[in-house]
Amino acid sequence: MSALFTPLALRGVTLPNRVAMAPMCQYSAGPDGLPTDWHRVHLGSRAVGGVGLLLTEATAVLPEGRISPQDTGLWSDAHVDAWRPITAFVAAQGAVPAVQLAHAGFKASTYRPWAEHRGGVPDVEGGWTPVGPGDEAFLPDYRRPATLDDAGIAAVIEAFATAATRALAADFAAVEIHAAHGYLLHEFLSPLTNHRTDGYGGDRAARMRLTLEVARAVRAAVGEAVPVLTRISATDWVDGGWTVEDSVVLAGELAAAGVDLIDASSGGAAATATVPVGPGYQVPLAARIRRDAGIATGAVGLIVEPEQAEQIVAAGEADLVLLGRELLRDPYWPRRAAAKLGAAPAWPNQYTRAS
Repeated sequence: MSALFTPLALRGVTLPNRVAMAPMCQYSAGPDGLPTDWHRVHLGSRAVGGVGLLLTEATAVLPEGRISPQDTGLWSDAHVDAWRPITAFVAAQGAVPAVQLAHAGFKASTYRPWAEHRGGVPDVEGGWTPVGPGDEAFLPDYRRPATLDDAGIAAVIEAFATAATRALAADFAAVEIHAAHGYLLHEFLSPLTNHRTDGYGGDRAARMRLTLEVARAVRAAVGEAVPVLTRISATDWVDGGWTVEDSVVLAGELAAAGVDLIDASSGGAAATATVPVGPGYQVPLAARIRRDAGIATGAVGLIVEPEQAEQIVAAGEADLVLLGRELLRDPYWPRRAAAKLGAAPAWPNQYTRAS
């Protein structure tokens, strides 16, 4: 029996298999942050393709938390109504719909990747002043952030919790907290980007405080039956930055706060990081956290071949695999992988001629 195609129970939800679609920004929402037909087709296609867990792109908990003006959000009831048809279709295909709740911090208000310009979007083009742990811009052409004070931090925590409540109203079955890739929560975690001297900066415990407070608030908002995942950058890949040893400690604290699975990515806090990119290059991070922190993990990063994904789960390196670019290339990867690994591909009736 294929390990990759066995169910995975997370609290009150059971994933039909161990293949997840990683969050991937589409930069295709309107200025109001509402998902569009693009999102319905994009996400729906991967659900038809057989993923067990389908994570949305980074979905902002506040308007100023968007990476670009074209990012999706979940800060109003209008967003709930816009997401519902998408979650309904995804669930009808047998996949578990989940939302990644995010705040971009000092990486907010930037142009989408294929825009003519790079860097920060000015106010006259729909941009805004971002926020962060301090007032240093990520790159010279990014906008300079405003430093979050205690009231601003409290508002961020409340926004994550409120967005999690709205996620349930929109019929998402699970939520993921985005604390990776140099966005706001990671900015507080990493000593490369957090130079505060108050209760949210300094030693590791203080730098972890915001992420843990968000996790507790989200858990309280969704109740005991809903899975809560957290994506972290398990290492900054820079001397003096956040390390996998730090991540093991954080993962243990997140588990105590009610998080069920760590989605182990890496990098993003430093533009100068040297990342050893290669097939499965982040899998050892997931394996280390799973072993040493005693929490379920997801592995992500250049996982391409079915046999590769099978080995990761079968060997206990991670509890599920998250695919990104490979699912962009082939939305039906899970069904093809199931056939290759000897599991039932279970094509929908409309596609049985493909089986």
